Amino acid sequence: MNNPVPAIQLNHLHYRYNSGNFMLNDINLAVAENELTAIVGQNGCGKTTLLKNISGLARPARGNILLRGRDTADMDIADIAAEIGFVMQEPDRQLFESTVYDEVSFALRGRKLAKSQIQEKAEAALSMVGLLDKRDDFPPALGRADRIKTVFAAILAMGPNIIMLDEPFAGQDKQGCRLIMDILANLHRQGYTIILITHNISVIAEYAQRLIVMKNGAVFMDGQPREIFARTAELAQAGILPPQITRLSQSLRKRIPLEKDALSPDELAAMLVELK
Repeated sequence: MNNPVPAIQLNHLHYRYNSGNFMLNDINLAVAENELTAIVGQNGCGKTTLLKNISGLARPARGNILLRGRDTADMDIADIAAEIGFVMQEPDRQLFESTVYDEVSFALRGRKLAKSQIQEKAEAALSMVGLLDKRDDFPPALGRADRIKTVFAAILAMGPNIIMLDEPFAGQDKQGCRLIMDILANLHRQGYTIILITHNISVIAEYAQRLIVMKNGAVFMDGQPREIFARTAELAQAGILPPQITRLSQSLRKRIPLEKDALSPDELAAMLVELK
C-alpha cells in the first residue's frame, strides 16, 4: 500500500535573513493530514520563521516545501492561503474592519459570493469559535482571546483545513488558553491539521499528538509529548522543562510504582487512585 501524501513536507529547508546568516538550517519534516503538532523552543530558534516559510510569507534560500505534494515555489500566496490559514502572533495586524462580522466576511465578499453564502459561511465560522453573539462588536475593543478568535474565524470562513497559529496563548490566562485549545481540539476532531507555536508546555502536553523542539534553527527533538518529556537532559539543552505536573510524577515514580509520567493533573490523580 502506498504511503499517503503528507499535508506538508519540508526537504532540506534553509532560510537566511538579508544579513546572510541562516535562520533555518537543513530542516526535514513531514506533517500528516489531521495531525495536531506543537512547536516549542527558546526565542530566536526559528519557530516563527519556519511557519512563515510554510505559509509563503517567506521563501526558502535552499530546499523546498511541498503542500499536499505540490511545490510551494510554484504557488502564489493566494494559492497557499487557500490551503493554509495562518493566525499570526499579533492579531491586531490582521484586523481592520469595524465589526467582527465584517472582519470575518471580508475575504468572502472579495470572492463575490452571494450574500446568503457569505452570511452562511461567516456565521458558521463565528459559531465554531464562539463569537456569534459578538458579531456586531468592534474588533480592537475585544479582549486578546476574542481578537485571536476573530482572526481565527476569518481564516476558517475561507475554508483552509490546515491551520497554523503563532503563540495563540500569549497574554492569556489559564481559562483563555483552554478556550482556544478546546476550539483547536474540536477542529482537529473534525479533520483539520493543526500546527501551533507556543511556550505553554502544560497545555500542549494534554492536547498535542506530536511535539517538535527547535534549537538554533534546526529540529532538535521530534516525537510524542510523553516520549519527549521523558528525555529531560536533552530538553534542558534546548532550554525547555517538562510540565510541572510531569516533573512531579517523575519524582513520585522514584518512590511509588506509577504506571507512567503524567501529562495532566487528571491523569496523575487517576493513577494515584488506582494505586490506592
